[in-house]
Amino acid sequence: MRKIILILIVGFISLFARDKIFVVERENSALAVIDHNLLTNEIKNMHNFNHAVVKFKGKDGYVITRDGYVIKFDPIKEIKEQEYKTSKSAIGFIIGKNFLAVANYDNKTVEILSRDLKPIQSIKTGSRNVGIKLYKNYLIFECMDSDEIWVMKNKTPKAKKPHFILYKKFLDVGQVPFDALIDKNLYVSGFFNSPFLGVLNLDTMKYRTIPLNLGKKDRVLKVPHFGFWSVSKGYFFIPAVGAKKVFVFTHDFKLVKSINVIGNPVFTSLSPNKKYLAVTFSGKDFPKVQIIDTKTLKVIKNFNFGGMVLHVRWASDGRHLYISVNGKNQVLAYNVNGWWKHFMWPVPKPSGIFIYKINDKK
Repeated sequence: MRKIILILIVGFISLFARDKIFVVERENSALAVIDHNLLTNEIKNMHNFNHAVVKFKGKDGYVITRDGYVIKFDPIKEIKEQEYKTSKSAIGFIIGKNFLAVANYDNKTVEILSRDLKPIQSIKTGSRNVGIKLYKNYLIFECMDSDEIWVMKNKTPKAKKPHFILYKKFLDVGQVPFDALIDKNLYVSGFFNSPFLGVLNLDTMKYRTIPLNLGKKDRVLKVPHFGFWSVSKGYFFIPAVGAKKVFVFTHDFKLVKSINVIGNPVFTSLSPNKKYLAVTFSGKDFPKVQIIDTKTLKVIKNFNFGGMVLHVRWASDGRHLYISVNGKNQVLAYNVNGWWKHFMWPVPKPSGIFIYKINDKK
């Protein structure tokens, strides 16, 4: 009876919730807005959007741009509110309770800003910085040029403004770290030129490596992206660098399987119910997407969209897979019940797809 009541409550709440979709227009310095399954708006004048990333925290939306701007916008009113230039080139950021931390390529710093984009602290690293994450009072990131992982600790966790000090530095972790994912207390690093993963336990501060059987590597045209979207209750799904494989590990990093895929993977993205893994590719396989069944660990569906696919994102309810087909100026929504095209929106040169959850209950 309790289970039935819970299902009814969840179903009732879902009637009042919806996804508002924000899509990066790579060439137009704009965010397209898709709401109620309609293309409704553009937020313009957003600077260089070649590698723009959007994140949300509460009622705030934030964007970082390739040319080093952080932009705060209102995802409800769909307007820009503030902007601040942190560097010549930014690559990633993370949002804390009362701050943002921005990883820069070019001025080789990590910048700490308030939620209203006021500068608080500049951390000089002497390197391009990637894989920025938060865990408890720690800020963790990788230094791409010096092959290091830095763990910074917030000395003032209860204050309005954080102040980070270097807690521990890990040297020679692997050649050219390019991204990381975090799951609970594990910080997992990927490397461009080393045939292993790096795993840092943030409770014990112990670091180890996990070998990867890459075989003969292809030329890498686009490095894979790591993220929370590749973590299920039982497994980590790790896209290989320069090999046509997706590695499946248990959470204690025992290899379960190496899944052969059609090309060099870029994104491995799990559906909300963790039943399906969508995989995108680079190079000649840019137009393709494969769907893997996470129970059988086999490819069950192949798509070829005829133009570069730069991103995929699952709807919050898991009913649709959104695909950004940059080469066709389209964002598509495929219904997972039969894998058929349900919606198509004409978005110029679309890239990243980002979802803001709206609750319409009054």
